[in-house]
Amino acid sequence: MKPLITINELTICASTTTLLHPLSLSLHQGEPLTILGETGSGKSLLAQAIMGTLPPELTSHGSIAINGQPLTATQRRSFWGRQLTMLPQEPWQSLDPVMPSLQQVAEVYHEVLALPAAQALKTAKAQLTALGLSNCQQQLPSQLSGGMAQRLAFAAATAAGASIVIADEPTKGLDTRQRDSIVQLLQTQTRTGGLLTITHDVAVAQQLGGRIMVMRQGQVLEQGAAAAVLTQPTHPYTKALIAAEPSHWPPLTSNNRGEPLLTVQQLAQQRQGKTLFRELSFSLHRGEIVGLFGDSGCGKSTLGDTLLGLLPPSAGSIIWHTQVPRHQKLKLYQDPPSSFSASVSLQTLLDDVRQRHHLTSAPIPQLLSQLALDPSLLRRSSHNVSGGELQRIALLRALLLAPKLLVADEPTSRLDPITAKQIIQLLVHTARQQQCALLLISHDEMQLSKVCDHIIYLQDYARENVNRQLA
Repeated sequence: MKPLITINELTICASTTTLLHPLSLSLHQGEPLTILGETGSGKSLLAQAIMGTLPPELTSHGSIAINGQPLTATQRRSFWGRQLTMLPQEPWQSLDPVMPSLQQVAEVYHEVLALPAAQALKTAKAQLTALGLSNCQQQLPSQLSGGMAQRLAFAAATAAGASIVIADEPTKGLDTRQRDSIVQLLQTQTRTGGLLTITHDVAVAQQLGGRIMVMRQGQVLEQGAAAAVLTQPTHPYTKALIAAEPSHWPPLTSNNRGEPLLTVQQLAQQRQGKTLFRELSFSLHRGEIVGLFGDSGCGKSTLGDTLLGLLPPSAGSIIWHTQVPRHQKLKLYQDPPSSFSASVSLQTLLDDVRQRHHLTSAPIPQLLSQLALDPSLLRRSSHNVSGGELQRIALLRALLLAPKLLVADEPTSRLDPITAKQIIQLLVHTARQQQCALLLISHDEMQLSKVCDHIIYLQDYARENVNRQLA
C-alpha cells in the first residue's frame, strides 16, 4: 500500500545548531509507528514539521509527502482536520476553555463537514457517548480530568475524518487505567488510517506495538518491530532507557527527619458537592519525603493545594509549627505551561523571580547542569521548549527560592525514564539537604515506593471507604 506519510532526509536547524539530524520514515495504514526517546530529543519537532507548525526561528530541509504527494508546510496545513490531525502534548491547548465539551465537537462537524447544526449536535453526542463522555457534555475543559480532556481532544481532532493522527505524548500525567484507555482509543485509529505516536513511556510503546524508532539528541539510534526493540535492544541508550523504569531503581536511603513542619488533623475536602477525602490526619516534617498516591480525580492535587493555603479545607485543620513565608510554600504543577507566561523569554521570568525576592543568579548555572538543561533554552519562550524541558525549568525556578514545603504534582509525568530518575533523585537529595518537606504526588506507586519515607493512599480516605471502615 502507498505510505500515508513519507519523510525523506528531514533536517531541522536553529541557526547553526542541528536539532534533528537527517531522518527518513514512512507511515502505513494498519501499522502504528512510535517514536520513543528522551525529553528534548527532537520528537515533538518532528511532529511540528509534519504539521507545518515549526517555530519561525527554525528551518527545515528535506521532503514530506502525504499520500505520495510532496507538500510544502503551507500545503500540509490545508490538510488539517480532513486528512491530517494532531493531538498536542497538552490537551487543554487544543480546546476552547470557554466552550462546553459537546459544542467543541459539534463545531467541527458543522464548520468542517458542513453538517446542519442539529445533525452536528446529534453526531457529536453519539461520539462523546462512545468515548465515555456522555455525562460531561456541558462541562468546560477545565472541569475535566486529564484522561477526559485527552478523549475530548481526540474526539474534536478526528471528527472531520482525518486518516492520519499524530499523537504527541498522549498519555502523560494519566494514571495507569486512563493511560490504557487512551492507548486503546489510539489503536482504533490504525484500523482505518495511520497512527504516529510520540512518547517517552516504554509501556505505551509496548502496548501500541507495530514499529518503533528510538531517538536521542535529534538522531535515530535504533528501529524495528516494537516487540524486538523493547525485548532485545541493541543500542546502549535503548537498554538504559528500559533499565531506568522505576521497578529497576534502587531504594533511596532515608535520613533522619527534622522538626515537625505541619500537622493535619481530620482534614476533609469537597469539590462540586462531592467528598474527595475525609478524616485525614498526618504530620509532615522538615526533610521528609511523603508520597501521595491515587487514581485521577481522587483529590491528590486538591490536597496539595489545601496544604499550600490555595484552598480552604471543608473540615479539619492544618497546624503550622513554624512560620513559613508564602514564597517558600511552592508547587510544581502537573501542566507546566499553566505556570509560565508565553509572552516573554524564560530568562526574563527567572530574572523577575530573582529581583522580586532579592536572589543571586549564582546557583542558576549549577542547577541548569544538574537538570540537564542547555542554557540557550532560557532565550526561548515557554511555548518553544518541550514539556519536559519546561517542567525542569519550573523545578529550577522553585529551587531558587529554597522552599520549606514543596508540593510536586506529577513532576516527572512529562519526562523520559532516564531523566525522571535523575530529577526524582535531585528532588529527594535537595529536600534532604535543605530540610524541605516534599509531598510527591504520583500515579506511579513503584516510583513512590522507591523514594518516599511513607505513602498516603488517598482513596483510603474517600467517603465510601471511610463509611465502610466505620461500619
